[in-house]
Amino acid sequence: MSETAAEAKAGSAVSAWTPFTHAAFAVLWTATVISNVGTWMHDVASGWLMTSLSPSPLMVALVQAATTAPVFLFALGAGALADLVDRRRLLIGVMGALALATLALGLLVLFERIDAWVLLVFTFLSGAGAAFVAPAWQAIVPQLVPRSNLQAAVALNSVGINISRAVGPALAGVIIAGLGIAWPYLLSALSFIIVIAALLWWRPPPPPATHLPSERFWRAVRTGLGYAWASGPLRATLVRAAVFFVFASAYWALLPLFARQELAGGPELYGVMLGAIGVGAVSGALSLPPLKQRLGADALVAAGTAGTALALVIFALLKHPEAAILACLIAGASWIAVLSSLNVSAQVALPDWVRARGLSVFITVFFGSMTFGSLVWGQVASLLGIPAALLIAAVAAVVGAALSWPFKLQQGLDLDLSPSSHWPEPIVAGDIQPDRGPVMVTVDYRIDPVRATAFIEAMNGLKAARLRNGAYAWGLFEDVAEPGRYLEYFIEASWLAHLRHHARVTEADRVIQDKVRAFQREAGEPLVTHFLAPDPAAVATTRLGSAPRC
Repeated sequence: MSETAAEAKAGSAVSAWTPFTHAAFAVLWTATVISNVGTWMHDVASGWLMTSLSPSPLMVALVQAATTAPVFLFALGAGALADLVDRRRLLIGVMGALALATLALGLLVLFERIDAWVLLVFTFLSGAGAAFVAPAWQAIVPQLVPRSNLQAAVALNSVGINISRAVGPALAGVIIAGLGIAWPYLLSALSFIIVIAALLWWRPPPPPATHLPSERFWRAVRTGLGYAWASGPLRATLVRAAVFFVFASAYWALLPLFARQELAGGPELYGVMLGAIGVGAVSGALSLPPLKQRLGADALVAAGTAGTALALVIFALLKHPEAAILACLIAGASWIAVLSSLNVSAQVALPDWVRARGLSVFITVFFGSMTFGSLVWGQVASLLGIPAALLIAAVAAVVGAALSWPFKLQQGLDLDLSPSSHWPEPIVAGDIQPDRGPVMVTVDYRIDPVRATAFIEAMNGLKAARLRNGAYAWGLFEDVAEPGRYLEYFIEASWLAHLRHHARVTEADRVIQDKVRAFQREAGEPLVTHFLAPDPAAVATTRLGSAPRC
């Protein structure tokens, strides 16, 4: 195992509190917790306000959908942007916009100029801000701590979110009852300023030097999607995430109405229930390190899914505040067990060059599943009632967990995804314009025909590496006149895209490549050749010069 990969695996032996020894992590973590308390107060106020403006189960569920839908819509673009621009400046700008939007909403509520649809519009705007914050914020975590502390840092981020989930809703209930429904919004706007101050204080390390220009936006988005599709570890994580969140969204979407209609409670009870979810999550997070070592990520996610199903059943069958609070504690502990395992699984599957884009795909699946689930469970509750919707979600969650079990988590834990820089510079006859393309690269292998099956299997691993790093087509052909001779090709959009491929190759890719080249029968490296599509301008000039005279 390489040193970097060994450090990543050693993360499980690091103390849960070690990341706090790094000042940047400690300051930004604290500021984020304060801001998240404000955000949770904002969310509780919106959910409760909608029960007054429009008590329909569908409209109440639309608050959750309006929060998550923009993240689903914009996260991919936000991830590409976070990989292209200064992440710190991006976060400062978005946080400032969120502060202004939240302040405007608070003033509208304070002066009673609000209705259900205006609330949904502002909720959508808040979700759009979250879409641009989430991938950039998660992508800076490796800049705050060493790689060996990454798993502990991800877990502490989850702890911070759930501390705010424990404090924010309970505080919102008290503030709504004592000061009015507008004040959670006004205090939330203030909390964004604290994060902006922390970001202004932080001085991140300079990015690695590169002679290549930044990618174009839409090309960066496509590259991120291509990486997610070609990465087996990330793809497995996305499947498990979608299956869990679409069913777990049931209690998040219906909790405000459940507290009001099924339990006949007020904002205080709703806040206490959300706070209990946070307390359960914090308690669960403190128990995660030994549980992860004992069970592993896959079994831990299965246990968290079973706990979520149990909580849904308790909600549906035992309609008492005490039972509901117990269900919230179980739901919170289960939520953190699943979310932390999935988040770490996504982080360790991604190299730095595509980290924000890969995480944005994970976030898109997360919020897309939550949005879809909220709409489905809101509609089911309108037709069959809240208890029936919760019971159906519980059964479906267990079935989904069983069906998705073959997709294993944290497959990237042992992979060294640091740049290898082992590809030599291409040999070219002259200067090539960066935007010329497409480019076809061929690799000529000569192997023992007896080993063909094992060679082709190894080439499938190399295929995934080529596609992850930017190629959009790949193929392998055997010479019919010479058994054991194989020609691999892959195609990239431009010469610049191919140069980026050189910079993106990781140590894990080198291991795959070495495994393939071990099949080479003859001494020396396989022959690599680069082909470039003809320059259209040169072709046009040639045609004009050779045209017959009139």
